[in-house]
Parts: sequence; structure tokens; C-alpha cells
Amino acid sequence: MNSRKAEWLMASVALAWGSSYLLMKLGLDGIGPYNLIALRFGIAFFVMSVLFFPRYRLLTVSTLAKGIVMGIILFLIFYGMVNGVNHTTASTAGFLTSTTVVMVPVLECLLKRTLPSKTIVIGTLLAVAGLFLLTAKDGISLDLGAIYCLIGALFYAIYIIVIDKVAKGPDAFLISIIQLGIASLLGALFMCLLETPSLPQTPLQWGAILGLGLICSAYGFVVQPIAQRYTSPEKIGLIFSLEPVFSALLSYIFLHEILGIQGYIGAALIFSAVIFTELSKRPPVSSSQK
Repeated sequence: MNSRKAEWLMASVALAWGSSYLLMKLGLDGIGPYNLIALRFGIAFFVMSVLFFPRYRLLTVSTLAKGIVMGIILFLIFYGMVNGVNHTTASTAGFLTSTTVVMVPVLECLLKRTLPSKTIVIGTLLAVAGLFLLTAKDGISLDLGAIYCLIGALFYAIYIIVIDKVAKGPDAFLISIIQLGIASLLGALFMCLLETPSLPQTPLQWGAILGLGLICSAYGFVVQPIAQRYTSPEKIGLIFSLEPVFSALLSYIFLHEILGIQGYIGAALIFSAVIFTELSKRPPVSSSQK
């Protein structure tokens, strides 16, 4: 696979994940958040395990451990995202999740114990201003859905950093499948403890759950670690910034969600922070290269 194909694959993943907020909104009409997580990742794990069962011959204790770690983080991402979508609009959730691209370099600075660059500071300030305009309701308070979405975005930033360390070898594909099963098990556990287990009641709800399981989870979370090996982090981050755009577009078309003037200004600031942070990482072009 060359870098161009990998980037097109990541663009398709961004589209799939952009649609996930719409599908989660539809799926949550009939079942609880943890029930949705259990079904979504359970379907993805089952399908991928059946299709690629021979891969399990390569299973080692190390691969299983990595899959468990990634699965726990994956569950925590969707603990925030699903609860966030349940308390806010799908388009708002999509834009809030895009702040992951700003959080990643901030976390890297903390891990390396270095001061953040001017780029990170400016990008963070733009994102914070955008978050305020997009999610503030009365005064400086944020709604519950926004807080959940930010928790999901934080754990997704952690996910990106960890997956860069543990999923670079030949076992990356198997790790990606195992993480789906772990996320489903944790969702089922919380479902049994906090909710009444149930199944979707309408064809629309079943369609949303199947879309989440097959397209957004089985495809998205298995393709990501593979495609990341063939292109640069800067390009991946820039491609991921398309996700909230797809989310807002699909939410407008299918759910008729409108953010309002303040919301669109906030969304534009967040999008600007994402683009600015990624484009500023590119090395300047020397005169000999022009």
C-alpha cells in the first residue's frame, strides 16, 4: 500500500466516523448507551473474527495484552461519546470530538516534559473559544453532553498516542480485532449493572446499530492502525479534521439539526484550530524546492 491509498482509506474512515454521530443518535432512541456500545462492538468483533479467524493462529500473550489495553481505552472513548450524543446534538458532538487533534500534541508535550510551542498555544486558545461558543448555554456553564464529548475526545487522544506505540508490528490487525471484543464486553458489563438489556425495536434502529457495528467499528477501527503505517501523522490529523464536517453535513441532511449563528462561529473556530495546528507542523519549503 502506498501513502496515497492509505490517505484515501483514512478519508473514508473519517466519513464513516462522521456518520457515527448520526447513527448513535438514531440508535439511542431505543436502547441505553452501554447497550449500544455492547451491540456495536459485539457485532464488529463477531464479523471480523469470522472473516479473519485464521489470524488467531498468530495470537500471543503479548498481542492479547495489547488488545485488552486498546479495548479498555476504546470503551472509555465511547463512554464519553455515546453519553455525549445522548445529551447534545449529533453535529455538536462531532465538532467537539475534533478537539482530539489539538489534545494529542498537548499530551505529547506533557509526556516529554517540554513546553508547548506557540502553535499549540494558539490552536488550544482557538479551540477553547470555539468550545465556549458552541456549547455554552447560560454564562460560562457547559451542558452535560459537551463534558461527556470532551472526555471521549481526551481518551481518543490517548488512544492515538498508545496505538502508535503498540500497533506498529505485524500483529496490528489482530490487536484491532481483539480491542473490539474487549470494548463490547465492558459495554455489556456496564449494561447489566446500570441498564435494562434490550434490543432495537424498529428497522431504523437496527439499521443504525448495524451501520455502527459494520461500517464505523469493524471497518473504521481495523483500518485505522493499518493505514497509519503508510502515511505521516500530519496528514492523518488533517484528514481526521474532515470528520466533524461530515458529521455536521449528515446531521443537517438527515436530522435537520441547525447549530445557529453562535454555534457555527464556534464550530468554525474549532475547525480553524484543527487546521492551524496541523498545517503549522509542516516544514517550510526551501527556496531550492520552490
